[in-house]
Amino acid sequence: MKGKRGRVRLNVGGRVFETTASTLASAGRDTMLGAMIDASWNHGVDGDGEGGVDEYFIDRDPECFAVLLDLLRTGGLHVPPHVADGVLCREALYYGLLDRVRAARWGPFDGDRLRLAASVAGSAVGDGTAVRAAPDGGCCVAHGGAVRVYNWVMEERRAVHLDHAPVNDAAYLDEATLLVAARERPGTDRRDGGVAAFSALTGDLRHRFRVAHDRHVRSFTPGALAFDNRCKVFASCKGRFNEYGIGVWDCTTGEQADFFYEPPGCALGDADKLQWLDGTSTLMAATMFPRTDSSFISLLDFRDKKNVAWSWSDVGTPASLEDKHVLHAIAMEDGRSLCVINQYDDLGFLDIRSSGGAGGVRWRSRSKLAARKKKASPRGEETCYPKLAAHGGQLFASTNDTISVFSGPDHVLTSTLRGSDAGAICDFSIGGDRLFALHNEENVVDVWETSPPPII
Repeated sequence: MKGKRGRVRLNVGGRVFETTASTLASAGRDTMLGAMIDASWNHGVDGDGEGGVDEYFIDRDPECFAVLLDLLRTGGLHVPPHVADGVLCREALYYGLLDRVRAARWGPFDGDRLRLAASVAGSAVGDGTAVRAAPDGGCCVAHGGAVRVYNWVMEERRAVHLDHAPVNDAAYLDEATLLVAARERPGTDRRDGGVAAFSALTGDLRHRFRVAHDRHVRSFTPGALAFDNRCKVFASCKGRFNEYGIGVWDCTTGEQADFFYEPPGCALGDADKLQWLDGTSTLMAATMFPRTDSSFISLLDFRDKKNVAWSWSDVGTPASLEDKHVLHAIAMEDGRSLCVINQYDDLGFLDIRSSGGAGGVRWRSRSKLAARKKKASPRGEETCYPKLAAHGGQLFASTNDTISVFSGPDHVLTSTLRGSDAGAICDFSIGGDRLFALHNEENVVDVWETSPPPII
């Protein structure tokens, strides 16, 4: 090897490339190309190549290699129209450059700089239930009795299902593990449904999470899913014999770790939103209209003596506010408040530092998340209720076919996202530096991402 800055010749699939050792070294020692110029890696080297240049033969696709070599040289990703994304990603994975390709495709997430990168039509007929972002930039869509899984170039992988039972929720434990919550089918003695972990890569079932009461395993219908930073999985649960509450499992062993039984006046088994709060080490459980006539939000403390650390409900709301139903809720990243949204698209805030939600919801006057009135749902479509998310200090709210972005401590409306003309947005999710919006009509998923910073 002629030193780190020497010339290197590579014959890739019969096409010859010439570059420098320093260019290959920029890929990193943990990549194939970086390892090639390491002194300890010298197999297959022809040191007597033309002009004394080290030469390697690699039996791979030369078209993709040209793109990847240009990425190492310039930092920019320029893909010819005839090179398919899936093929490029396969080759990038072989060379250990997949993360580099992803970073060149889109930059760090910024809600005010998002652009519509793709709109992917679902392969199944009918409406999806939920969309969940994967840590690696892919996503999954819960659809009827199955969860359809996509990699980060939005190629569909093998779908997963739990006894073909209707799916209530899904969540990525990590980029390779997908949790699925499916409800029991009525009128059957089979213990179908429940919570299970699947391989997000192959679709194989890895583990079923069981619930036991008085040492007897019971069937149950899970609702929402969540997990904490200590490898615990949570699910709202409804048992056949009124065992309502929150199930807890150790995701390492798969064994049940706890069960928080529903106390009087606190709806937990029907909770349709769970979220772990790192700052307070509590679990937010929210049961909202229209699942119940009234909305209940609780913060549950699972340490030592399990208790409800904080709670709020709109039961007994003054008559002047009776028409404002909380449809969705999230814990803000500041760890001090919750954000809620009602059927009029008004944002409201609850201070979780006040005892029992004293002071109630601080509603913002008609926030007008979208600049136009809601359109009537065509052809009798089901209503899509607004959803909320918080990410990177910004607040996101979906209303009809638009997602609004709020920034700063006063949550000022700074951007609106409107993608494909595929009907109202029934769910959206942020993760892997992307935002995925699931449309009610035709099961279309819009993929939003931040453009990479310019190369100087």
